Amino acid sequence: MSIGRYSRSWIVLFVSLSFIAQCAANDAPVSNPRRIEPDGIKGSLLICGGGKLPEELTKLFVQTAGGKQAKIVVIPTARGEITDGNIKSLSEEWKKRGAKSVVVLHATDRKQADSNEFIKPLTEATGVWFGGGSQSRIADAYLGTAVEQALGNVLKRGGIIGGTSAGAAIMSRVMIASGNPEAVVKTGFDLLPGTVIDQHFLARKRKPRLLGVLKKRGGLVGVGIDEGTGLLVTGRRMRVVGESTVTILLPASKTRPVREILVKSREFADLIALRRAALARALPTFPVKMPSVPNVEKGSLVIVGGGGMPEAVTKKFIELAGGPEALIVVLPTAVPDVIARRQRVPRYLTAAGAKNVKVLPVNTPAELAAAEFIEVLKKASGVWFGGGRQWRFVDAYDGSGAVKLFHDVLRRGGVIGGSSAGASIQAEYMVRGHPLGNRVMMAEGYERGFNFLPGVAIDQHFSQRKRFADMTSVMETFPQLLGIGIDEATALVVQGHTANIIGRNGAHFYDYSHGKPDNDGHDYKSVATGGQYDLKNRRAILKSE
Repeated sequence: MSIGRYSRSWIVLFVSLSFIAQCAANDAPVSNPRRIEPDGIKGSLLICGGGKLPEELTKLFVQTAGGKQAKIVVIPTARGEITDGNIKSLSEEWKKRGAKSVVVLHATDRKQADSNEFIKPLTEATGVWFGGGSQSRIADAYLGTAVEQALGNVLKRGGIIGGTSAGAAIMSRVMIASGNPEAVVKTGFDLLPGTVIDQHFLARKRKPRLLGVLKKRGGLVGVGIDEGTGLLVTGRRMRVVGESTVTILLPASKTRPVREILVKSREFADLIALRRAALARALPTFPVKMPSVPNVEKGSLVIVGGGGMPEAVTKKFIELAGGPEALIVVLPTAVPDVIARRQRVPRYLTAAGAKNVKVLPVNTPAELAAAEFIEVLKKASGVWFGGGRQWRFVDAYDGSGAVKLFHDVLRRGGVIGGSSAGASIQAEYMVRGHPLGNRVMMAEGYERGFNFLPGVAIDQHFSQRKRFADMTSVMETFPQLLGIGIDEATALVVQGHTANIIGRNGAHFYDYSHGKPDNDGHDYKSVATGGQYDLKNRRAILKSE
């Protein structure tokens, strides 16, 4: 299984996407009005496509619910009329699978579904299972009642909700109720946000109806689950289990065709990446055909290619921030949260003389809205983005007011710097944004950087990791961009539209604005340390100039 480039193949470890909404002005990004929380769902879902379910799936459900300590509630309402015999049979069936207790719940009317007595088993449940039949019956009985609220609480407690056929379809807010090839759409539970779920997918040839729903309702991910197959969702991680496949569909946009991703058993997808990809398709085309000229109107950028921080680079950053006493904010958010929150002031900053450094490992909406975070950034004259994975910066700050605060540092004449992931995030177009692997150059949904340097795409560790062909693939897809590859232990110091190369190695510039260039057999122009590059006119500046 390989992870291909955007224009060739998608991925089968699937995850892609991000986006950081920016306004038309070069330097005035706005927060995304539809923030996607990066943690995904609470608890777990086991969404099954109907047909005969393999024992593997029901065992997985009970195990996730607590195994021998599992307290299972079975809701068979989709069947219609439920007899005492049905209830007894279902109870015995699930007890045989090893649960500690099994309660079968079926409301005869909505008043009963709203009663405390009825929902009491749900308040103690570790797992809830919805059987097959008609999903409309489930919605009619429980949508908007105390049962729906209790289901949310099961997930908040870390429990699992599972279902098959109708019990799968009910889990998305936009619910396919019936019809094929044209769907009748009603409202379901919002258990798997941002999706539309269909079942019996391949067996009943339901791709056209799911695509029809997606076409009418932009920004949603289609999830088609085949018979004998389940999709286990925990947090943002999606794993296929069972005999067949899950088909992920992203609707066509003005510039991108329908994307179909076949996820096989034991393979993974990323819920947040998929949601970002779908939402990106509902936004205006990105990148635009005529991007802004690469220019930093106020302040400076220090963009480092990773692999070490030469003292000259660090001292230049501190100088541009205002000297040793300047307030510098370090954002370690590109590494996993548990590591970020243990980060201390980087030694390379203190060794180079910085005396007023604040590390802010914050990433939750509450932390980003806190007065401490906002006030520190309002006073800072330097911001440093650490290394790691650039998609984590997007997850942390997209849709918040933080990106504007970063741009305000530049507007005050300050400096923004970063290394490795902290380099790529500074571009308008962000490469290597895929959450499941850094080999995907164009990860749909995670393509929008923070736009400190408009009109460019920036890659790092460039020569050392032989990334020349990777940038070529980006240029072939988006020739309007200026591609920049920065070697390790090397920095671009950008003021206005001039980039000064400092450090140990060099930088490489790709200009496809007039077709594929030929620079002595290469499609890029290399500039060694000590050199300069005119980002506006896309040419190396001669030393004699």
